[in-house]
Amino acid sequence: MTTPNRAQLSRQIARRSRSNLAFALTALPRERRKDMVSFYAFCRVIDDIADENDMPLAERRAQLNEWKEGLLHGFPQPDELQSEVAALTQKYSIKPEMLAEIVDGMIHDLDQSRFETFDDLLKYCYQVASVVGLVSIEIFGYKNPACKDYAVSLGYALQLTNIIRDVAEDARNGRIYLPLEDLKKFHVSEEQILQLRFDSNVEALLQFQHERAVQYYRAAATVLPDEDRPQMQAAEMMAQIYSEILEKIRRKHFRVFDERVRLSKLRKLAILGKFSVRGFLGR
Repeated sequence: MTTPNRAQLSRQIARRSRSNLAFALTALPRERRKDMVSFYAFCRVIDDIADENDMPLAERRAQLNEWKEGLLHGFPQPDELQSEVAALTQKYSIKPEMLAEIVDGMIHDLDQSRFETFDDLLKYCYQVASVVGLVSIEIFGYKNPACKDYAVSLGYALQLTNIIRDVAEDARNGRIYLPLEDLKKFHVSEEQILQLRFDSNVEALLQFQHERAVQYYRAAATVLPDEDRPQMQAAEMMAQIYSEILEKIRRKHFRVFDERVRLSKLRKLAILGKFSVRGFLGR
């Protein structure tokens, strides 16, 4: 089980992380930001467990299952982070089953490194991204139930962007998140992805995934209720950051094997400023 020291370290990572989510959390009021830090630390801890290649697979599975059991039935001797995560389920309308589903997504990562169809991939994206969005909007606060549809669609969009951006990193770890049916459609072999051999077929394959991601960004923007936009500023910042990353990848003709595409800190500060001004003006 996660030790108190590890929990404290994970919280430090959450606070100091240069990730886009940690950056977007600055848009939240203090109390909600504190609660999101706890939730984000939870996500980081279970993700780190799943990705800890130096740890035996059986041990990683055991640690994730302990987290799942603790969320569903209570932690026997909770550490600091586990206590904070459990408190979130009491403070907000967050069912323990939602958090357990995120853990399930990490457990599936241990067993599954390929997805045959896009529907198979979407099921995974729902667990590791859309459910994260559904939990997040409870902490952000919202009035209109349509916000749940927003969270689901945005989760798909963000995760698909991650998959496109991180093709090379995943391939180095023996993973291919692009649907195998799409590889066949564009005449790209698994070996070509694993060996990071870029050509026009790979570009067309990633262009196809790009179009899917764009559709989900548009779907999210369409269903977000105007009355809840002020509370969704952090999510809106994430949407803009990741959609700009996606477009930057497109402008580079999807050559994601060469580098990991990201936005500069200056550009992210500009986005933060834009949303801060919008929040001040009440728009």
